[in-house]
Amino acid sequence: MATIHFIQQGKGGVGKSYVASLFYQALRHFGKDVHAYDVDPVNATLAGYSEFNVTRAEIMDGDKINPLLFDKVMNSIAALPDNAHAIIDNGASSFVALNDYMKDSNLFHELRYAGHTVYFHTIMSGGQALLTNARYLKSLAETFPDAPLVVWLNPYFGAVEVDGRPFKNFKVYEDLASHIVALIYLPDVNKDLTGKAIDDLCVKRISFEAGINSTTSTFMVRSRLKKYWSKVLELIHETGIIK
Repeated sequence: MATIHFIQQGKGGVGKSYVASLFYQALRHFGKDVHAYDVDPVNATLAGYSEFNVTRAEIMDGDKINPLLFDKVMNSIAALPDNAHAIIDNGASSFVALNDYMKDSNLFHELRYAGHTVYFHTIMSGGQALLTNARYLKSLAETFPDAPLVVWLNPYFGAVEVDGRPFKNFKVYEDLASHIVALIYLPDVNKDLTGKAIDDLCVKRISFEAGINSTTSTFMVRSRLKKYWSKVLELIHETGIIK
């Protein structure tokens, strides 16, 4: 059966689609059969990567989920071959609507009953959005109390800490530790060097592999991208969620 990864965060602009693209590339790097579905009704970032196998799917009807449209996505995922991985990149604007619909449909348990493995991925970013991220993490855990959570810590906007206390000392982590199966600390980088190189890839919707092998980038840019990407692959591999 397939392994299904829902990428969810109710706060926009925290790197959700960036995480979705990283995870897609990691799955591909490790030789997995990976399929992605971009259901973000506002910013279809993941679907903008021409290198990726992404299905752009409209699932909203106004501010509600259209069951027929979402059923098409889930039927497609349910038909994936054994050992395939599916990524569903959802938008912040549809976070509540999709989660409520999935809860009412008992979708998590139905997928598990059908033999699929299901993970919910969410992002904790530093800076002003940190506390909001934590509230949405708690909401996700409360909506799907039996679901394994993968939390990505993104330091791009600032350290993921409060008054010097790291994420593992947050109350939300202490409350949800039994649900969190993996923490992925994205590497902190110099924004003027590696950060700029990564930003350029994201703006152009280019994979790390393509950027590292680019003949138009400088040696140092390729070197920085390679170092960062190697570390990200190591961190993802260590979680054990890619099987």
